[in-house]
Amino acid sequence: MKKPTFENIANFFLKNFFQGLVIIGPIGLTIFVIWYIVSAIDNIIPSVAKEIPGLVFVSTILMTAILGYLGNKFVVGRFFFDTMDSLLEKTPGVKHIYTPTKDVMSSFVGDKKKFNDPVWVKTNENPEIWRIGFLTQKEMSDVEKQNYVAVYLPHSYAISGWVIVTEEKNIKPVVGMNAASAMKFAVSGGVAGFHSDDNIFKAPE
Repeated sequence: MKKPTFENIANFFLKNFFQGLVIIGPIGLTIFVIWYIVSAIDNIIPSVAKEIPGLVFVSTILMTAILGYLGNKFVVGRFFFDTMDSLLEKTPGVKHIYTPTKDVMSSFVGDKKKFNDPVWVKTNENPEIWRIGFLTQKEMSDVEKQNYVAVYLPHSYAISGWVIVTEEKNIKPVVGMNAASAMKFAVSGGVAGFHSDDNIFKAPE
């Protein structure tokens, strides 16, 4: 039997250590982010948070859901929120904060989501290169771009991205992935999205 060397022991330890990081890293980060968000919202009213931790957070979530329901299902609620929306969009200074924020948030959630049409975009002819993106404008004739479309290209491992305007012939629908899987594929650098749940990377033996 071959006697283990220090190098073998060190390699074995490091391999398992990094494998452990892969397991606990996402879990730990998720817990930290959730804890941070709950704590931040709770501290809006510190006196209540000190007596009943989590109450302000739960109340905020419930109130947001109730406002969303009232704004969509009732005429009075819809009228009130539409009036507020119109007022904020026309208020000098405020509109430059409110309008972009509303547009970005409505692009990701709500009934007017924009990032729900994944497409492949040819970004280079020779060599041929395709990127995954989301069709956000199906026609650009209003800005004198006939037969052109706008596509949002998310960055990998980031919440940012950029928009390109390209000819319609340079895009084609993504087959085999829904919008959520396509976004996952893009932001993960291509290591997740349309694969099975099997691990992409496997620790060396």
